[in-house]
Amino acid sequence: MASWHDGLAAPPRVLISPRPSDASARGNVLSLRHPRSGDETGYLFIDGQLQEINWFKERYGSWFLGDYVCEDGGLYYCTPVDPIFIFLPTFEAARMSNGKDPGKFRQLDEILYVEGYPGYQQLMNVAGHHMELVCEVKEVANMKFFRLDDSKVLSWLCCKVHNLKEVFPKLGKNYAAQVEKEQLKEAVQMIREYLKDEPWLSLLCKKLQLDTNEIINDVTTKTNEASFYADSAPAPAPLSESKAANSSKGRPAKKPKVEVGSKNIKDMFRRVTRSGSGS
Repeated sequence: MASWHDGLAAPPRVLISPRPSDASARGNVLSLRHPRSGDETGYLFIDGQLQEINWFKERYGSWFLGDYVCEDGGLYYCTPVDPIFIFLPTFEAARMSNGKDPGKFRQLDEILYVEGYPGYQQLMNVAGHHMELVCEVKEVANMKFFRLDDSKVLSWLCCKVHNLKEVFPKLGKNYAAQVEKEQLKEAVQMIREYLKDEPWLSLLCKKLQLDTNEIINDVTTKTNEASFYADSAPAPAPLSESKAANSSKGRPAKKPKVEVGSKNIKDMFRRVTRSGSGS
């Protein structure tokens, strides 16, 4: 657990993340576009793995950081995310397909040049390794050219859905009692958090013989019934550990409290899981 601090004007923040294998190494905080909304979102790149930075805050809570009490009990925590989800919109736009035309082959440095988001360039090696699973790849004069392939993307998504479906029976009696179609719907609803409805959700539902509108409506209903609600999270400060964060001198000015909930649908799923297991 590390404190986040960017000068005395900003309050400390708490981050829970994996430790790097090399004690001297540090993770890089990257700003990338969220694959579904397109909004600027924080990610942590550490030990060659991409971690999604989530934010959670209960209505009441605070942190003790050394001899300083941080009124804002918000918590940043990192969870692994498949980079293919993150790269999918970028590769889709880069091929410039039109109707039946499958689009153009392009090099990684072209594809990953996203104006205003230099973080994509830092993921060059990760992109090349992972996107071969969902792209056609041509090699010319020792240079690789990529073009997103719809059929490969769909096969990859189906694999994700079925992997999730296999886990559900272990999560509680409610999930174990579900018929296969209900488990498929649950898995697709979770994956939709990282997918645009068009074309990927529609194609996936068609492949699995599910009603796209039913998937969308069910997610909306569950979100509205969640006990916590989503709101804007404060932007993460640069990753650092400062002695000032644990000092009683120069304490940051108080800011109005904001009662918010989780910024991630996985927390909603966690609460459903707990109720299903009787905890």
